[in-house]
Amino acid sequence: MSFWFWHGLQKRVHTTGYPQRPETAIGVSSGRPVRTEFRSAEEASLAAANCPVDAITAQGNSAGVELRRCIHCQRCHFGSSHVLEWRLDYEWTTIPPGAKKYEALPLAYGRSLHLIVVDAGDCGACLHEVKQLNNPFYNMHRLGMFFTATPRAADVLLVVGPVSENMRVPLLKTYEAMPDPKRVVAVGACAINGGVFGRTFMSAGGAASVLPIDLEIPGDPPPPLAVLYGLLVVTGRKPPVLPESLVERSA
Repeated sequence: MSFWFWHGLQKRVHTTGYPQRPETAIGVSSGRPVRTEFRSAEEASLAAANCPVDAITAQGNSAGVELRRCIHCQRCHFGSSHVLEWRLDYEWTTIPPGAKKYEALPLAYGRSLHLIVVDAGDCGACLHEVKQLNNPFYNMHRLGMFFTATPRAADVLLVVGPVSENMRVPLLKTYEAMPDPKRVVAVGACAINGGVFGRTFMSAGGAASVLPIDLEIPGDPPPPLAVLYGLLVVTGRKPPVLPESLVERSA
């Protein structure tokens, strides 16, 4: 205990500098696969065939990635001789396909944003990443963001998981109890489109089947900084990216 006491006094709290400057600390993001050029169409097809969720498509000598479907299993990076390139970024929050634009919350929410998280059948991965925002490194409190246990005090609903049948009604009740204006963010591939669970008799196949979704944060799971970026988008402090920009395909 005494070691950590003196260590803390000497080193102080190491908090990320994001969003004032890009965070470059090791391990803050696993990154994402991006479009990769191969020597032949056959190699591109083999790289696409290695994806268990068909997030990779081959077009000629190129293999493109639809990040909304990607489960970050990294088979395309480590599990094949035909590997895809990975980009170590995290600013990939997007508006749902078909939506023309995102309307940010009023300026007053920029320094006082209350979040409620609903585990709608999550495996624990996305939920764990969201919880990291409360630790000293990510320290979302410095940005005026706070978790709340009651939907009546929440401005933003973060949904993790594919929405199991048992969580459909609790999710709806949480949404209906939130005051306007409110925003709903689907966190992770499962909340976006069902992920590996898909749509079944026990799974809604994503939160969009139950609620109107304002923003999506791809990844499985998305790293904490990706979630933090999404929350900055909610209040208009960062811009969302267009869905087409996350579909890395050849021209």
